Amino acid sequence: MKKASAHAGDLRKGRISEANRIYHITTTTHKRTPWFQGMVCARMLIQAMQYESSYAQTLTFMVMPDHLHWLVQLSDQGRLDVIVRNIKSVSASRINQYLKRKGKIWQSGYYDHAVRKDEDVQSIARYIVANPLRAGLVDNIGDYSFWDAVWL
Repeated sequence: MKKASAHAGDLRKGRISEANRIYHITTTTHKRTPWFQGMVCARMLIQAMQYESSYAQTLTFMVMPDHLHWLVQLSDQGRLDVIVRNIKSVSASRINQYLKRKGKIWQSGYYDHAVRKDEDVQSIARYIVANPLRAGLVDNIGDYSFWDAVWL
């Protein structure tokens, strides 16, 4: 029996982008390279997310060394695929320029979960924020720098 795997094309199947909808986005770096261990590259990614603020409101984000979790609510004009593509493109360009290199920063595709009305958004946010604790990166979330939540 062949093992199932997710390809970028598979990730797009059935994906829609609804205005004002809340989404939990997860995207990883190319070959899980930990580009975001340091302050400079992590801040470049966070700035790229802030640049999209007219198309999406960030509710929570967690920048892990090799991936991003982002809880975001689209605006009336926001399109999920465009916003994620812009964040990945802008951050990759800036990181490559800073590191004086060329090449992929991000894995193609991303996972998205459209939050249903019966789901507790703050519970999803707590799950996202607890990532560095579960990964053993810190013992106290206050010791991790690359996250934020609107509820603070």
